[in-house]
Amino acid sequence: MMAQSWSLIVGVIGILFYFYHNNSQQSVEESVVLNGTYDYIIVGAGSAGCVLANRLSEDLTSTVLIVEAGGSEEENEVMHIPALPGLLQNTKQDWAFRTVPQKKSCQGLKDQRSAWPRGKVLDGSSSINYMHYIRGNRYDFDGWVKEGCEGWSYKDVLPYFIKSEDNQISRLKDSAYHGTGGPLVVSDGVSSPINDKVYRRGMEELGYKTMDCNGESQTGFCFGQETVRNGERWSTAKAFLRPAINRPNLHVSTNSYVTKILIEKGNAVGIWLVKDNVKYTVKARKEVILSAGAVNSPQILMLSGIGPKEHLSSLKIPVKVDLPVGNNLEDHLMLFMIFRDNTSSGFNPSDWDDLQYKLFRSGPFGKVHLEASAFFGDDKKVPPYFQVLFYTIQARTEYAREFQGMYNYNPQIIKGMANFYKSILEKDEGMFLTCNGLLHPKSRGTIRLQSADPFDPPLIDPNYLDHPDDVKDFLKGLKEMLRLANTTAFRSVGASPSDPYKEYYPPCNSLPYPSDEYLTCRLRHYVYTIYHPTSTCRMGKDDDDTAVVDLQLRVKGISNLRVVDASVMRHVTSGNTNAPTIMIAEKAADLIRGIDSVKDIRKKTELL
Repeated sequence: MMAQSWSLIVGVIGILFYFYHNNSQQSVEESVVLNGTYDYIIVGAGSAGCVLANRLSEDLTSTVLIVEAGGSEEENEVMHIPALPGLLQNTKQDWAFRTVPQKKSCQGLKDQRSAWPRGKVLDGSSSINYMHYIRGNRYDFDGWVKEGCEGWSYKDVLPYFIKSEDNQISRLKDSAYHGTGGPLVVSDGVSSPINDKVYRRGMEELGYKTMDCNGESQTGFCFGQETVRNGERWSTAKAFLRPAINRPNLHVSTNSYVTKILIEKGNAVGIWLVKDNVKYTVKARKEVILSAGAVNSPQILMLSGIGPKEHLSSLKIPVKVDLPVGNNLEDHLMLFMIFRDNTSSGFNPSDWDDLQYKLFRSGPFGKVHLEASAFFGDDKKVPPYFQVLFYTIQARTEYAREFQGMYNYNPQIIKGMANFYKSILEKDEGMFLTCNGLLHPKSRGTIRLQSADPFDPPLIDPNYLDHPDDVKDFLKGLKEMLRLANTTAFRSVGASPSDPYKEYYPPCNSLPYPSDEYLTCRLRHYVYTIYHPTSTCRMGKDDDDTAVVDLQLRVKGISNLRVVDASVMRHVTSGNTNAPTIMIAEKAADLIRGIDSVKDIRKKTELL
């Protein structure tokens, strides 16, 4: 009886705390009366936009407006829970884009179209991502310099990574590569014993060292680092925008859909937007800054007459500047592989876990469970070619239906997938996933307008696996992953390279496993985006015909207009792209303000 009473008391306390927490975390009112003019207008309150809003409004003599097409991140409680990012796709907070039908990939997806989730909410895609903190490889940035992007070398950008960071991982507390006291909390992603027992030891059996993938070298194994603070997603909205939102010189306007940049005599002078079915014109004294992401930034530029002349002319959009906007689209692809875990260590939430999270913001719901990365590379003086993300979760039959929505699987295979997961549960076995990704694809895609109507979604063609080397390099990485699966460490929990569950992926199951033919079939049918589109407004020298912005991120041929987001990356970086996007915004803020905020940090990093 006493035990039941205690359980009841704990339950009531948990519920009360849950409602108290929700009520105490209500968002600051973003509905503002728009001024007619601001010094700076930032379009898009995503990862880059939130950083810019904070840094530009530090100067109290400058007025700043940031506009976001979506609403507040406080509208969806799930958004704060690290363990549940998959449930955010196809919600109000997701643009829920689809690619055009792919010719050489996505053959197992409905209409051969990949789902492309992008955040439509304060903090953009960093409010729906998987919170894995990876900066990229030093040779990524040094490679940009070799292609003419002076000022963007690893030594140039490292201080900006450090400036943002508040690293709370004890094993990294003495690392010169990390920062403390910055707005962006980075915490330990380890969530289960098999991270060390299986993932790390398996990699070491193959000769890979355990290291900090955001430190001196990247190739090898690293324990996960995630943007989570006290059991909650620590997005850039929480880290950068919320602390600044009450500044008198900063206005935040949500549910504000920008339709075009206002350009007069070659100068960007403002924006047109729609809010609550009312059209507004807002002017900018100094600059308009596009931070709408690798899809929406090129879309807005093209709607404004900045883009490929032939494409814009075909839609009867007057051409302001002929630039390769929307070209050079790069994205990471991933392929899941499933392995047995007879220790059942993976995330498998219980009612107690739910209560524990509501009561203390702790327990399994407070971790992402994407708890480690492995980077495969042949030469430490070039970036790695392949990334493996270890995702420690248990099988659930509802995954089949959830995956259909998340990845746009062909509905015809969902029943077979559900039976596959059911068979795992019936055997009372555990599992873990590896998300296997090609880091530097040679295929290039495009973003194009569907029409001149700003409310029509753009045409997204990533052109996956078009270049034959992408299949060859992907196979090389998958074979290394299977070599990892054959280690003593993996076999100790029942995992092996023999595909023990006979994953349900028709028509590939008819081919001998793990032949090149089988793996190629899996690639052609079931790869999809790992959510890292970049380079659609890539940076470059003034005489670079492939570049949209210069090295200060100013749009060529138009004054007072910049792009600051993942679209300006010269090439996609080695790993997850949220951290480098934040870095780009930190550096851009200095460029815009004409200051050097990291000179003291740079003195400490010059020899790294």
